[in-house]
Amino acid sequence: MIEFDRPREKASKDGAKTDELDAIRAAREALGRDRLHVPRAHDGHREALRVHTVTRAGVVRARTAAINELKALVLTAPDELRQELRHLTTRTLVKRCASFRDTPQRPIAERCMRNTMRSIARRIGHLTDEIAVHDDAMKLLIDEAAPQLVAEPGIGYVTAAMFYIAWSHPGRCRNEAAFARLAGVAPLPATSGQRQDRHRLNRSGDRQLNSALYVVALARTRTDPTTRDYRDRRRSEGKTDREIRRCLKRYIARRVWRLLEHPPGPKITA
Repeated sequence: MIEFDRPREKASKDGAKTDELDAIRAAREALGRDRLHVPRAHDGHREALRVHTVTRAGVVRARTAAINELKALVLTAPDELRQELRHLTTRTLVKRCASFRDTPQRPIAERCMRNTMRSIARRIGHLTDEIAVHDDAMKLLIDEAAPQLVAEPGIGYVTAAMFYIAWSHPGRCRNEAAFARLAGVAPLPATSGQRQDRHRLNRSGDRQLNSALYVVALARTRTDPTTRDYRDRRRSEGKTDREIRRCLKRYIARRVWRLLEHPPGPKITA
């Protein structure tokens, strides 16, 4: 079994397109390739992390939509209620709205507004609790499968899970350059001249893996003194922040691949 990602050449403009023709074309191109992609594993820790990651992402989207809905109601609430809620932080706003009580003495419009806000705020609370359940499960899985990832600066359990899901198992990516290409952080020359001192961003690859590398690069730039020293040195060389970030993502991809492919052994104490 192999994994066929995408054709190198587009089909002819006037060519027919059916599932059967696509399958034949993919098979012919796969036979002509020097190396074939190894499919990701669908069992073990990788599959368990994938299930929790996908579900967690859906819950996060639902909670974000609910928070936006609650804030939109604040803007259209009666003046007195709007003045009470408009300057609160998101967490305080949700807590305040969840504690609203149904008071029949209030005007009908304000009463319905408060009841609706209370319903949305409690929904946000339930979604937050569900996210915490997935976070706890992912933490246990990462601690069992790849604890060396979260020991690195800037890598948390969510990004570590994304790294592990993309990497899947030993040998899937033959080297760190292949892993960087999978992540879309392999450098692409920006010019065709003899001097290649500029590179552009790579828009291909696994975009979720690329996003995880981006998050880690930002976190390391904020918290890691070594990364900040590197950023300042490259700035003095004339590199832009975008180019520096691209270099950081390439370095992090190399480091992550090495940690996953060759995990450090247990420390031996005398």
